Amino acid sequence: MSQHPSFSKGAAAALKKRSVLKRFERVDLLRKRGDWKDGDRVIGLRKTKPEA
Repeated sequence: MSQHPSFSKGAAAALKKRSVLKRFERVDLLRKRGDWKDGDRVIGLRKTKPEA
């Protein structure tokens, strides 16, 4: 069985910038921007774009 071409990229593909953040990453980003304070709800966070 042959390997799918997307797997042959190697380590370079692993370093690619993701467009979707995990919840803890969004909280950290909002905290840096000053839009999130301790005690705010973690569920229902607004959408955030990753840092460029």
